[in-house]
Amino acid sequence: MEIDSLQWAYRLAVAVAIGLLTGIERGWKGREAEEGEREIGLRTLALLGLVGGLAGLLGNEFGGLLIGLMFIGLSILLGLVYRIKADQRDDIGLTTEIAALATFLLAVLSGLGHLAIASAGAVVMVILLGHKGRLHGWLRALKREELTAGFKLLLISVVLLPLLPDRGFGPWQALNPYTIWWMVVLIAAISFAGYFAIRIAGARAGTLFTAVFGGLASSTATTLNLARLARKKRGGVRLLAGGILLACGTMFPRMVLVATIVHAPLFVPLLWPALAMALLTYGPALWLLRKPHDADETEDLLPGNPLELTSALSFGALLALVMLLGKALIEWAGDAGVYALAAASGIADVDAITLSLSSMSGEELAGRTVALAIVIAASVNSLAKAIMAGLIGGRELGASVGLPLGVAVAAGLVVVVLL
Repeated sequence: MEIDSLQWAYRLAVAVAIGLLTGIERGWKGREAEEGEREIGLRTLALLGLVGGLAGLLGNEFGGLLIGLMFIGLSILLGLVYRIKADQRDDIGLTTEIAALATFLLAVLSGLGHLAIASAGAVVMVILLGHKGRLHGWLRALKREELTAGFKLLLISVVLLPLLPDRGFGPWQALNPYTIWWMVVLIAAISFAGYFAIRIAGARAGTLFTAVFGGLASSTATTLNLARLARKKRGGVRLLAGGILLACGTMFPRMVLVATIVHAPLFVPLLWPALAMALLTYGPALWLLRKPHDADETEDLLPGNPLELTSALSFGALLALVMLLGKALIEWAGDAGVYALAAASGIADVDAITLSLSSMSGEELAGRTVALAIVIAASVNSLAKAIMAGLIGGRELGASVGLPLGVAVAAGLVVVVLL
């Protein structure tokens, strides 16, 4: 393939820039070392970028064998450098040598013409190289159960999800294993992110932050925890009621997000009722939290386990049941059956009915019907949490939570019906 002079000059320039970028990071790290004691530095890595770029250009003419031989030669050379360094020092880290190999390969990509991939890879590499202390700090702070939870999340998403068939099974072809499990992964990922948001910021950062991210993980679980705390402490009702309302309010934008991910046209019909319900919930919450409180009262908000596969499987079973009942009710009772299913499902969970109905929106159900059903489910769920707060946390907590949620539910239903 013919390459004009301007094009190869541009590719070589990017290759050298990749080497310079890596060299600047490595050179800054060893800037205080004496001459002769520095590891692979700025000029060496810049030259390595140039060599990699030339290897990529030559690879266009003579094939990949030349690139492979040059990479093997470079690996041997860096191995000898590492051996000498290991004999002279106690620190035998391989970071700089691996960075040099990566620089060469990225420069080769640039020489082959893959400039965007090479540039993006170089930026990611120097960011990783420059955050050694922070990355190691995160690793030291990571608990065993959190690491295990991360592996479980990878198991259910990266390993199991691609293996499932993407087609309908059972009555009315209502059960799609891939869709059901993908939705399980979606909810598990949101809960996992919510857990670490609380974990990193800490409960002491304030009730506002903690309750919002607790609601992201599970507004029902957060309501239950705060209601139990109210019964246990016999005080701080304003603080705890505000936290519950914040968690409950977070459910409404999350509902729009989940539905939109599954079926984007649902964004507009769900936006306005969700916005009305969120504002009428967040407003009283902020009013209750306007005075400073002791953040120690929120220590129990962090879930004990970041990810439980038992809960994920239970959610999958509930979602499958909701999807099956949804198909049946659509066949037997039309839209009225969908609304009844939404109300019944909302008592226990909003995500399952939101996901299942969103997946049916468009071809099987009108967007307006789905939006109204989802708002009905959210309304029933909000009232159920208000009742839970009153029964567990006491009459004062129930009143402080129930009145704003009742107003928000009424407003959301009115808006979705009018629109």
